[in-house]
Amino acid sequence: MDDQIKEAKAIINSTSSITVLTGAGISAESRIPTFRGEEGLWRKFRSEELATQEAFQRDPKLVWEWYDWRRGLVKEAKPNPGHYALVNLENEKPNFTLVTQNIDGLHQLAGNRNIIEMHGNLWQIRCTSCGIIEQNHDVPLKEIPPKCKNCDSLGRPNVVWFEEIIPISIIDNILIAIERCEVMLIVGTSGVVEPAASMGLVAKHTGKTVIEVNLETTPNSSHYDISILGKSGEILPMLL
Repeated sequence: MDDQIKEAKAIINSTSSITVLTGAGISAESRIPTFRGEEGLWRKFRSEELATQEAFQRDPKLVWEWYDWRRGLVKEAKPNPGHYALVNLENEKPNFTLVTQNIDGLHQLAGNRNIIEMHGNLWQIRCTSCGIIEQNHDVPLKEIPPKCKNCDSLGRPNVVWFEEIIPISIIDNILIAIERCEVMLIVGTSGVVEPAASMGLVAKHTGKTVIEVNLETTPNSSHYDISILGKSGEILPMLL
């Protein structure tokens, strides 16, 4: 592993242009619980039955109570050394983009700025009528379900639910970031959830150097230039 770390560090040091993709692995090291946890009030509900448009239309209060519970759990989490290593990387590289599958806001809390959130943000409420997006960090929420401050319509979590499509504008921005970079760093992703799973392959097929950091090998590990196994909170500070 030492040789891999040295090689990866040399590659990263030699470039001014890098795109990073992060997944649940980096947040797990901040003790962000999975939303499929079976504790307390939610042990009789499945996430797939709550994180859907159908569930929201049927019972918005129940869905918001679940998200309020999740926000309370995430509120206690703090960025870990892996998050801060990516802040240092952004400060050093003129062309840096961070793409994340996570909705917890820990990258922003750590200090990253140029972020593309694939699946939305747990701390945003989007009006179902006028579409205005409000930042809201109240824990617990003052009103369930929350109402839009602009038009008083029902608000929903500004996240991508099951069976919803990631906005094409976000996908376009991610593909542009991959096209413009020389190196792509993939951190803490399973490599099985699309479209994120294919992004490293897109980078590789367009001539980019791809480095992966993950606890275990993924379906695409063999296609990447370097795959380092270990905790991102330990590996990234050594790389960056």
